[in-house]
Amino acid sequence: MTEPRPLTMRWTTPDARTLHGALAGNLDYHSGDGLLSEVTARLAPGLRDVRLDFGSLDFCDSYGLSTLLMIARRVQSAGANLHLDDRPPVLERLLDMTCTLDYLTAPARKASRGEAD
Repeated sequence: MTEPRPLTMRWTTPDARTLHGALAGNLDYHSGDGLLSEVTARLAPGLRDVRLDFGSLDFCDSYGLSTLLMIARRVQSAGANLHLDDRPPVLERLLDMTCTLDYLTAPARKASRGEAD
């Protein structure tokens, strides 16, 4: 059995309205509070989208899910949208089993008339 990987976070701001976090490792009891603190500290006026990329996530437990729910509340309170990108099967299954994906994420953006797809 492999050793659990601690959660690592790499943050970028591709533009003034978007915060992007690339997460790797385990989102669990040991790392959830740190992720919540990091996202909360980065919420700024004018921020429209918070994109969390889970492409390198190994594991997410119920505390990790609770953390995502708290992040969603804070992001929504700040007037921004939360996006959970590149979800691995372990996270997808947890979100599906708990019926929380729609609550956690922003609705898909629809192109308006005259706007490029």
